[in-house]
This record gives sequence, C-alpha cells and structure tokens, in this order.
Amino acid sequence: MRSTATFCFLLIGPLPVLAQLPAASAPDSATRHLTLREVVVTATRTERNAAEVPIPVTVIGQAQIRAMGALRLGDVLGEQTGLTTVNDHGQGIQLQGLNPEYTLILVDGEPLIGRTAGTLELSRVAVGNIERVEVVKGPASALWGSEALAGVVNIITEKPQPGTRGNVRLRYGANRTLDVGGSFNTKGERVGLTVFVNRYSSQGYTLTENSTGPTQPPFSSYTAQSRFTYQLSEKTSLSLAGRYFTEGQQSDQTVTGETGAAARVRAESRQHDYNLSPVLTHRFSDQLLATARLYHSGYRTREDYTYHADGSLYDAAYFHQTFTRPELQADWQLKPGQTLTGGAGYLRETVEATRYEQRQLLRAYYAFGQYDWLLTPRLNLVLGARYDGHSQYSGQFSPKVSGRYQVRPWLAVRASAGRGYRAPDFRQLYLNFSNPVVGYSVFGTHQVQAKVAQLAAQGQLAVDAETGQPVIYQAVLTQAGSLTAESSWAYNVGLQIDPHAKTSITVNAFRNDLRNLIETATVALKANGQAVYSYRNVTQAYTQGLEAEARYRPVPGLTLSGGYQLLVAKAKAVEDKLAAGEIFRKDPQTQQTERVSPADYGGLYNRSRHSFNLKAFYENDKAGWSASARGLYRGRYGFGDLNGNTILDAAGEYVPGYWLLNVAAAKTLGPRLNLQAGLDNALGYTNPTYISTLPGRLYYASLTLELGKRP
Repeated sequence: MRSTATFCFLLIGPLPVLAQLPAASAPDSATRHLTLREVVVTATRTERNAAEVPIPVTVIGQAQIRAMGALRLGDVLGEQTGLTTVNDHGQGIQLQGLNPEYTLILVDGEPLIGRTAGTLELSRVAVGNIERVEVVKGPASALWGSEALAGVVNIITEKPQPGTRGNVRLRYGANRTLDVGGSFNTKGERVGLTVFVNRYSSQGYTLTENSTGPTQPPFSSYTAQSRFTYQLSEKTSLSLAGRYFTEGQQSDQTVTGETGAAARVRAESRQHDYNLSPVLTHRFSDQLLATARLYHSGYRTREDYTYHADGSLYDAAYFHQTFTRPELQADWQLKPGQTLTGGAGYLRETVEATRYEQRQLLRAYYAFGQYDWLLTPRLNLVLGARYDGHSQYSGQFSPKVSGRYQVRPWLAVRASAGRGYRAPDFRQLYLNFSNPVVGYSVFGTHQVQAKVAQLAAQGQLAVDAETGQPVIYQAVLTQAGSLTAESSWAYNVGLQIDPHAKTSITVNAFRNDLRNLIETATVALKANGQAVYSYRNVTQAYTQGLEAEARYRPVPGLTLSGGYQLLVAKAKAVEDKLAAGEIFRKDPQTQQTERVSPADYGGLYNRSRHSFNLKAFYENDKAGWSASARGLYRGRYGFGDLNGNTILDAAGEYVPGYWLLNVAAAKTLGPRLNLQAGLDNALGYTNPTYISTLPGRLYYASLTLELGKRP
C-alpha cells in the first residue's frame, strides 16, 4: 500500500548497464537438481547460470509471482528470506539489516530515481510484465556504484518473443482496489515490440478512529511500458525502451492554522516518473561484444494543500529531478574460462525543489572492470573494481572479490568480500528549511556555513552569557562542511547443498561494517530556544547474521520451502559506552537511575533479530489447478526511545512480533482463461500505532484472458 508521506527529499545514485556476453562457468552438473537454472545478469554484469554465481543471489520467477497473486514489487520482495519490508517515508526494502537507502533498485538494469528521505516507494513498480526479479545480496558498488552498499534488486521485464499474442487482466478486491492491465507482444525476423499498460487504484483505508486524515488516502496510478527491438544486421541490434508512471492522491486532513485553531484542508498530490533508454549492441566476434547505452529519466512531484473554508492556499511543494547517463561497455572472452568486462560512463543530475535555493547540477564519471576466471572446472573467481569521481564529494574506489568452489557433486562453497558506498543525497547537500511553526532550521552541508553566519548577523542565534558570542558548535559545523560518502566493507560466506534430486539447501553468513554513516547534528542554537541542524559523518555500525533456505519437492507439482534469518545490527559507539558503563536509564517502577548493561542493548531500531517464512506451492498442469500458502513471521523490533537515553534497551520500546498468512488458488479454464482468488493477511493482524500498511484481511479475485498464440 501507498505511504502518505510527502514526495519530497529524494536521492539517486549512478549505475551502469547489463552485459549480454555469457561468462565462462563450470559445466551444469547433477548437483544443480533444484537450484534455479535461470540466467542472471545482475551479479556479475554478464549472463551466468544462477546456480553458478559466486555471490548470494535470489531469483523470483514469473510463475512464482503469478502464483502469489502479487500486484506490486513490495508484495514480491516482502516474502523473500532476508528481505524485510519497512515503512519509512514510503514502502522500502531492508536487506541484510541495512535500510532502504542502501539498496539499489533497477528496472532492466536502469535506476529508478525519486527517493523520499532515502526510500524508493516499491509500489511504483507494477509486476504484470515482469519476467523475473534478481536480488543480489552484499555490496555491489564495484559494478553498480552508489546505493548498492547493501545489494541490488533488478526487475527484468519481458522482451519481445516470436509470434503475436497478448493478454488482458482484471482484479478487484478489498478497499475497492481495482487493477486493470494488459500486454501485447509481437516479433518477426528483425522487428520486435512489447507493450504493457496498467491502471491501479484504491479507495484507501483508515486504521485509527478520529484521526486527522486517512491512513492511506484514495489514489489511482497508471503505468505504460514498451520495448522496441530491431536487428540491424547479423551482428548489430538496437533496442529502445521507455516507461511512464503517474499517480494522484487526494484526501481531507485536519491541520493547525495560523491562529492555532484546527482547520480542514484538501491535500492533492501528483507524481510523474518517466525514462527512455536506447541501447546499441555489436558483436565484433564470438569473443568480443560491445554495448552503447543512453539512459534518461525524470521524476516530478507536486503537492497542494488548500483550506476547505475558502479555497485559499495552506501550503505547496514541488520536486523536479532528472538523471542522464551515457555508457560504453565491452565484454571480451580472452579464452575459454576467462572473461574480461570493462566500461566507463558519465552522468548528469539536476534537482529543483521548494526547499532548495536554486536548481542544482551534479556531475560524475566512472570506470569499472571485472575479470571472471574459471581456474579449474571446480573453482571460479571473479575480481572487480570501480572508481567514481563526483563534483560534490570525494572520489570512491570500490573493489570486490568473490569465488565459488565445487567441493563435492552435492556441495559447493562460495565467498565474497567487497566495499560498497552511498553518496550523500540532495537533501543532505542542499536542503534549506526553517519550520515556521516550531522554529527550528535544517540546512544541507553546502548551505550551512553561510546560513549560520546569516542567522548570527540577523541576531537570530542564542548568545552565550559568558562570552557574548552566538552559540555555534564550531567543531560540528566544520564536520558538516566536509561531508563524504557512507561506506561499508562486507563479507559473505555460504554453502550450496543438494543432497538429492528433491532437496536443496543454501546457507549464507554475512557481516557489514559501516563507516562514515551520515547523521543529523546540532550546529547552533537559536534565540527562540530551537536548534539549527545539519549533517555530518560520525556513526559507525555493523550488521551480521545468518540466512538459511531449504526447498523440498515430495511429489511432482508440490514444492515446500522455508527460510530463516538471524540478524544482529548495532552501533559501535553505543557498545563502547555500554562497556564503559556510561549509559543509564530510569527504572519504570522505582524511578531510580540504573546503569544499562550491554545485554540490554537491542541494537539499531526497526531490525528484527529473528524472521522466517514457510511456503507451499502446488501446480497441476493437467487439471489446471494451482495454489499457494505463504506464512511470514517478523520478530519484534525497536520503534524508538522512551526512557531518554537514545538507545533501544527497554521492553516497551519494541513492536511485538507477528505472523502474516497469504493464500491464493487459481484455475485454468480452457487454453485462454485463468481465474484466481486469494486472501492476504488471512489472520487479520493489524497494529495501527506502528504498522500503517497492514489494513487487515485483503481478499481479491482476478481474471486473465490470453489472446493470440505462440508460433
């Protein structure tokens, strides 16, 4: 479901493109009984069998997406092991305990732009034309640049296939949710075309009685996506892809007016997201493939709040962002078992917003390389590195090494180590905001020096009684003026176990050491008692844990699976203070001050130590039946500090753990018609205080009509 948060304060990061030359890999053996055989491209930028890549990759295929009855990307990702849907300025995905701003979201290898406070809203992506979703866990900045610190989610959409066909889909469910869409495909000897259109709407819902506005306002969104391909010659091909998304929301809310009295306002918002990507590929020989690509994307939002009484303006905001990037990439198979990939690109970003003083322009260049080496039939090593130079922060070097070793026919070991980074976002660099009601101010690091000096000259800063000087924390102000990218060194070690043809098990242990995390800091005090804030690199933290998945096929057509994640995520500075006995709290019963022990520290907020899933998928092609049941458990997690010591250390600071149960069943009637019905959150769990995206039980029914035929 949508978030009611504002669309402003966005972040994007540079990234390159996908290659199409298969890299050498170990021959497919009997050990790959149950591991997915799909070709994946996100892990190494070259086509690889998913079973053979040396880093953790999850592949979610089209059949599974349809069996789930999913409509939006968040529905798909939220059911995967090690991925947690979180709601912070929108619905994002947490990967290996790292927040949404550290995960890069791609569509066909191109970045989705338009983040709100670091979160990219997953409900912007319809799944009706998705071929598969690839999730790479662990830092991928060596190939993809900024934002790929935690990993990459790449949505691969359908490409033109031989023949002419299409489909029409209709779905209706709770909260008057309506999804209507269709797709068209045609391909001849040289020309191919796909078209996908979708309309998605809901009347929203309200979880809390007597609230100032709906929890989820009514909305309607439209998606159009197309790809045109043309085979210029036997060795040269051209592809032109484009996507357009728009959404509008409207609701009534209660606000406090200038006089302090409550007033009703009408809130209207609209967002637009578009991109265009021409790609030219040429195969010089069987060993050398070159790809030239240009990508342009734009994102725009507009919000208007008007008083019900007279239609006068209460507030208005806008955000405009563009991203343009040309790139060249070459894939060269030096010899059997050795593939060299290299490329370079340039990107140009612009941003205009209500809370930025002027239009901002960012420029960057980058170069990357990767060496994929099959040393022996059992051992594969992949070495990669990338350098990013940027006009607004220091250059970033991101190396990575990974390997996979086939110990036995039924056992493989894989390991990887690498550096990831995330660039400061526009908000942290350029924000210029002063709250007119409360009175505090927040300035980006490129604004804060001049703005603090201006406030001091205007007499708006508090004055120290002893020195008579404005209260400015000069050391913090200096730190804020030299912001750099956040970074992480990460390590993954795992096993692939295929004991027999019906069973597959994967285990992966991970560790992420994060440095230079950006946090809000007070740089000065105002005469009105409020503060002036900016951003600085201070915090160090880590996340570590274990992921395990098992899949079993007891009979043909039935697949049972389960996944579990153990996660520990903590700030290092807090651990040091706890060890030194420097953190205290008040006992809620006696009101006496007591020292907090290290065992009481629950770690970073919004992280569950334990989470797991249990799934069953059944398909009977002969009878035309299919069904699925998916149980998801998220353990308790911290929501905020209640006792004033700023850390998670008390039982009342946790959101209780909960179960979700989703079920669906489908029946094929003849060669063209498919009916499906389902119930999400069948247990009816809600938590209005802390989880706004769970409105209770959600029933639905859908119909799909296939048109045309395959050649």
